[in-house]
Amino acid sequence: MTPHALTRYFFALALMVTLSACADDRPWVEVKGERYKVSIADDDESRARGLMFVDHLPDDEGMWFVFRREEPRAFWMRNTRIPLDIIYLNGQLEVVDIIENAKPCRSQRCPTYPSARPAQHVLELNAGHSDRLGLEIGDVVIVSFLNQKPQ
Repeated sequence: MTPHALTRYFFALALMVTLSACADDRPWVEVKGERYKVSIADDDESRARGLMFVDHLPDDEGMWFVFRREEPRAFWMRNTRIPLDIIYLNGQLEVVDIIENAKPCRSQRCPTYPSARPAQHVLELNAGHSDRLGLEIGDVVIVSFLNQKPQ
């Protein structure tokens, strides 16, 4: 190998190492072929806080809620500042209900948004994403993390 080729090889190798170190290794979900980085709410405190007081959610991000059991769920939007789509999923990661465009609520009395069927997981995305993606009941969501243990 010539000195010039060797230099190019080491430069390419260093670039690959640098780029891989910069890769975003946050958890993600894939919905209808579109990937979203997610924050995970897997204990009582993080599930209760959810996206409260968040002023902006990037289009490629969301929040994933994990529960121990599959059962009827209800979410509300108290102290949530942005409209959201609330997507309920069963233990097999199949969509069982979709609440589109749940409105922010800053009062003491906020409506709840119950799931039509039992759910073990909930995905919150910016309002309008489930409609734009054509998300339907029965669709399956892919997750990058399967070993999350809810509290």
